[in-house]
Amino acid sequence: MISGYVIGESLRTGAVFEPGGLRLRKVGRVGIESAAEGQPGVWTLVEWEYDGEDVGVLADALAGVLAPELGWYADFFAGDERVVVFAGKVFRYRRGDAVGRAEAVAYGRAVGTPEHQLDWDE
Repeated sequence: MISGYVIGESLRTGAVFEPGGLRLRKVGRVGIESAAEGQPGVWTLVEWEYDGEDVGVLADALAGVLAPELGWYADFFAGDERVVVFAGKVFRYRRGDAVGRAEAVAYGRAVGTPEHQLDWDE
């Protein structure tokens, strides 16, 4: 089982994230003091679980619904692999792989992800 979350405001208008095997765990709203210009000051966190084993299907589903504006991304672990997903782009690398992480961070910078939001855990 894989679990993660997506920020509701990061989804494209009209997008639907519904890969088979997806279950809702929790939905909450949080105030974001460090929201970047153009980002809302309150985010909706949608926590999910995925029963499927095909990480690619899950990652591609996220890549297809994330808005390209503001460099939004979602990330999760799949075993010893870190998966970082931007609109239309997926990065997969082993935990601790500095080169793989650097590629994902560089892409995030290129698409406008605020620097302080490129801090996902390893």
